[in-house]
Amino acid sequence: MNPLSQLPSVDRLLSAAALAALVDVHGRAIVTGTVREVLAEARSTAREGAPVPDEAALLARVGAGVTAKTLPKLRPVFNLTGTVLHTNLGRAPLPEEAVQALVAAARSPCALEYDIDSGGRGDRDDIVSELLCELTGAEAATVVNNNAAAVFLLLNTLAPKKQVIVSRGELIEIGGAFRVPDIMSRAGAKLVEVGTTNRTHLKDFAEAINPRTAMLMKVHASNYAIHGFTHAVPEAELAALAHQHQLPFVIDLGSGTLADLAVYGLPHEPTPREAIAAGADLVTFSGDKLLGGPQAGLLVGRRDLIVKLKKNPLKRALRVGKLTLAALEAVLALYRDPDRLHLRVTAVRQLTRPAADIAAQAARLLPALQAALNGLAVTAGIVALKSQIGSGSLPVDRLPSAGFAVRPQGRKGGVLNRIEQGLRALPKPVIGRIEDGALLLDLRCLAAHEEPEFAAQLSASRGLGT
Repeated sequence: MNPLSQLPSVDRLLSAAALAALVDVHGRAIVTGTVREVLAEARSTAREGAPVPDEAALLARVGAGVTAKTLPKLRPVFNLTGTVLHTNLGRAPLPEEAVQALVAAARSPCALEYDIDSGGRGDRDDIVSELLCELTGAEAATVVNNNAAAVFLLLNTLAPKKQVIVSRGELIEIGGAFRVPDIMSRAGAKLVEVGTTNRTHLKDFAEAINPRTAMLMKVHASNYAIHGFTHAVPEAELAALAHQHQLPFVIDLGSGTLADLAVYGLPHEPTPREAIAAGADLVTFSGDKLLGGPQAGLLVGRRDLIVKLKKNPLKRALRVGKLTLAALEAVLALYRDPDRLHLRVTAVRQLTRPAADIAAQAARLLPALQAALNGLAVTAGIVALKSQIGSGSLPVDRLPSAGFAVRPQGRKGGVLNRIEQGLRALPKPVIGRIEDGALLLDLRCLAAHEEPEFAAQLSASRGLGT
């Protein structure tokens, strides 16, 4: 007898009670397509001599296939990497106020470009521009979809076919091979490098100014640091030189923050308010890094320059939607209460979390982890760790933290890879890192309200990685 004749038909499998629930939830089309794929695979393997699966096995494969197809790609995870603002994991998690504002804006029509007071057309930037000006001391503000877009827009608007003078030591490259010289070229501006990698003086800028100069620019090197024999021109001096020649002075802060992080025991990071006070005419910074909001590029500064940026046709191509603006407005409003930022802005709370609290959390969760690893040739214990801020922010600074180190017994290092894969396969994936022969799970970003779910997952996964 031909073994292929033992395979049920598509209709027979679809009529099985086991698939009825899948059809109700996901629709007939995707279940039917998966049934056909499973049967086709079974025929192919049978022709190669493999046994024909029985109906129960086929139905199980269909169920697994439908589940895999319908599982969201953008899934929540537990970030135990030790990097707080992890670019690959979405950078800053939003505070609850921003989540609620985002949901409200998504659920119903809202006054995006409608002036409720006058009944006429409004400007979507007005939703956050007043807050941005209040928090930075700027005259005006506008928003685009990320900081790279902000830099591109200002260069394309103010310096097409003209020269932009930048210190050589500030020609940075950020994630994804994004380089300042490349963005200048694409924007139509000509880069003029001055000074050396480690030392640039005011005279270097002054000697480079000519009739084709469009602006002086300073790029905050937020993702690396140069130590030793160094010198950078103070912002106030650059601003004075630019204004002496009737040129704008622009500062790209990258992962800018609106708060003085030194208040929380972190190294000081320059703020837009400080840049404006030093004489900067335009300042750009990100919304989803140290600020703790959604992905956005924020531009603040002189009103006449902001007006020019908003008239550039590219502004429409780079603008943000109502969901970003709703979340951004909510986060900016929290900065009006600086005394409670570390309690209300999620990213700031994670960055300022005391190491003692993290260690106490590790002690509570260690039994659940050890139970999940029961039977494996590994040891698991609590260790002191050093978290990093991430996303190019304060790159050389580390935050005292705590978590778990899982180490193989003997020389069986492959078990760590299996455990790491098993953690990623959990309903809510757990993302750690393997370093120096150990699987490290840094608990800095695990909130107290997430503990029960995290522990429950571990309790349900005994023999993790087998």
